[in-house]
Amino acid sequence: MSEIIDQGLIRISDDVVATIAGLAALETPGVSAMSGGISEGLAKRLSGKNAQRGVSVEVGQVEAAIDLRIVVQYGSPIQEVGRRLQENVREAVENMTGLRVVEVNVKVEGVAFKDEAEPEDAANRVK
Repeated sequence: MSEIIDQGLIRISDDVVATIAGLAALETPGVSAMSGGISEGLAKRLSGKNAQRGVSVEVGQVEAAIDLRIVVQYGSPIQEVGRRLQENVREAVENMTGLRVVEVNVKVEGVAFKDEAEPEDAANRVK
C-alpha cells in the first residue's frame, strides 16, 4: 500500500501485512498453528526474508487479499473457526493499515491433537 499525503508517501510492505494477519490468526480460538509448506520454508531461507509462515498476501494501493493455511485444534468446529479467523484477520489488517481487505481465504491443512502440540516437552521428560 502506498498513500500520497501532503508530507510525503506512506508505504506498507507485504511482509508487514502478512505479519499482522499471522498474529491475528494465531489469536483466533481453535487455531492451533499456521501451516507452512516445504517450498515456503526453502524460499524463506533462500530469499532471506522473514515471511510469515502460512500467510500469503497481495497488497495493492488500497486493497489487500490474504490467504491463510492453518491447523485447527481437534474438536473445534472448523466452519466456525474459519469464519472467526476471517473476521479477526480482516479487522486487524484494516485497523492497523487502513487497507480494505477484499478477501480472506482459509485453507485448513491439518488437525492438531493435544498430544501433538507438545512433542519437544514429551521428549525432554525424565523416563
